[in-house]
Amino acid sequence: MASSMDFRTDVDLACRAAEEFVNIYYETIDKRRRLLTKLYMDTATLVWNGNPISGQEALIEFFEMLPSSEFQVNMFDCQPVHEQATQGQKTVLVVAHGTVKFEGNKQRYFNQNFLLTLHTMPTNSVWKIASDCFRFQH
Repeated sequence: MASSMDFRTDVDLACRAAEEFVNIYYETIDKRRRLLTKLYMDTATLVWNGNPISGQEALIEFFEMLPSSEFQVNMFDCQPVHEQATQGQKTVLVVAHGTVKFEGNKQRYFNQNFLLTLHTMPTNSVWKIASDCFRFQH
């Protein structure tokens, strides 16, 4: 019985984290892009339509090169990742679907998957992106 209660607690935590994260991430990419890399771990990897980008410097360069954007998330889902798969690190899988319009381009559908890990500091805890996979949908 205890393990099912622990799992329910993990699911609740994942749902709250995902909702907050989705709001922060897409508002940041649209309005405060220079701050976006603060949401990523130093070792994070972004795979953008099949092209891998790793490390803070490469991420900064990539995001600066993107035209301004208007993201609209139509739906997102989340689930906790079992701690056996993450060496005991609290991790959440977040999947978002929606539309994006980059300046000078037509609106397109996208799908984005994030692996978020919980980083605990002395004064607070913060979710950071460990892995991010973005794809346009055709």
